[in-house]
Amino acid sequence: MILSKARLLPWLCLILLGAALGAWFYHAKLQQQAALDTHSSIAQLEREGADHIDSRRWHAAAATYDALAHLAPNSPAVVLGRCRIEAGIAGEYRQFAGYWSSQARAALEAGHWDDAVSAVGQVLEKLPADKESAGLLETIAAARAAAAHRAAVGAAQDLLAERRWDAAIGAANAILATHPADLDAATLVAVAVRAKQQAAADLTKAHELFEQATALDQGQFDQQALDWLHEASALAPEDTRIAAELAKMAAYTRTLRVPGDFATPAEALANARPRDRILLGEGTWQGPLSVNIPIDLQGAGTDKTRIECPADDGCPITLGPAASDSRLSGITFRHQSQTAAAQRFSTGLVRGATVTLLDCQFRDACGHGLAVIEGGKATATRCRFMANGWDGAAAMGADCLLEVRDSSASGNFEHGFESWDGAALVAVDNRCEANGRNGIHADNPGSVVTVDNNQLLDNREFGLVLDAAGSGQLHKNTASGNLLGGFVIRAAGRIPVTSNQIHHNHGPGLSLEQGLNAAAFADNALSANADQQLLTDVVFPPAVAPAP
Repeated sequence: MILSKARLLPWLCLILLGAALGAWFYHAKLQQQAALDTHSSIAQLEREGADHIDSRRWHAAAATYDALAHLAPNSPAVVLGRCRIEAGIAGEYRQFAGYWSSQARAALEAGHWDDAVSAVGQVLEKLPADKESAGLLETIAAARAAAAHRAAVGAAQDLLAERRWDAAIGAANAILATHPADLDAATLVAVAVRAKQQAAADLTKAHELFEQATALDQGQFDQQALDWLHEASALAPEDTRIAAELAKMAAYTRTLRVPGDFATPAEALANARPRDRILLGEGTWQGPLSVNIPIDLQGAGTDKTRIECPADDGCPITLGPAASDSRLSGITFRHQSQTAAAQRFSTGLVRGATVTLLDCQFRDACGHGLAVIEGGKATATRCRFMANGWDGAAAMGADCLLEVRDSSASGNFEHGFESWDGAALVAVDNRCEANGRNGIHADNPGSVVTVDNNQLLDNREFGLVLDAAGSGQLHKNTASGNLLGGFVIRAAGRIPVTSNQIHHNHGPGLSLEQGLNAAAFADNALSANADQQLLTDVVFPPAVAPAP
């Protein structure tokens, strides 16, 4: 059936209206989706921009906010993000500049100018217009110049102190050439010129004094000549002739008398010079005395000159390391009293010095009569060691030496002579009698023990006990009347024992420790000893450390 045009038109309009409505709804839907997509992109860009800022990726953050501005030109997020980027970059520059500026200042304070300039350069490379860095460069340049000036002035002052007048004047003038108003340099020139003139006058005076002093040189001490030479040396310290003459005349021995020149030995020692001779008159002089220079201390004889002190006060005389080459003669050293204190002093102590003792007497000590320690070396000739609280004379410790000749040790509480702990012992032509233990006791692994031609008589233990020795000999000694026996030789004492006379002892003549071959000791005369003449394979108890 065919519709009429009148009836078809409404339907056609209805169809067109529906199509228009559909198109409108479709377009609206597209616009809505586009708006949603834009909103999503804005949110994504805002997140990315914030992440870039937090990670300090400024270029990426700026690009992100540029894209965001394209989508949302008036977005507060764009304004805020760009502000944060600008603040972050500025803060980063401030941090960078602050770090390198602090490095520059540290280098400046340390005087490392090149390092300071390099640190400032790091800032200016990124911030060429940074005023603080430019000012810091000026400060560095000024400090460098000031330091160079101080160094130049200091060098000129050193030349002045070294009495190099012309060089000092030249150095100061070089400073004035670049700094004409420099007061330090001008003062240096003036001082150096005056000093040069004074030095010339001093040299003339020194030569006059030198001539006067040498005219008095008769090969013996002269205080006036020595005073003139000291003054000449002070006026002309570089003059080698004056220095040589002063050294020569200063070496001449002086003689200081007590009493006379000084009231006491202590005063004389306090005023003595190396190699002076001090003559002690008759009488009893008060110790303790300490000798710290090489001197010749002479008494009037052991029966006339005595140096003593209470036992608790120390040693009547101590010779320290600086007293090497000292010589003591004709003096008795003793303690005035006894003591029960744990530390018992000797009457003579040699600490690290090399000394000579002639015709001296060491007696009545609370400790050893003579003690040699700390690498000291003592040679005693015609000395007597008697009635001391420990040994008559003792040496203890590595590098020590006790050498005793033509002397005697009697009535000492322990041994006559003793050495141990690495000290060396040389005893020749001595008499060791009636000591509380042994006449001689040596326990010196690795050190010399030489005992020749000694009389070892009536001691309360043995005449001689050799515990250990590194080298040496026991030769032509006599041991007689000793209570426990003549000689005791232990296995560690393997040195020659020959031509000794061992007789009339109250115990075995010769006792050999287990391991020693008796045939090696056949060249000794053993007779009239109690018990046995020769006792072999003896097992001794462990050695006991000697008293200090």
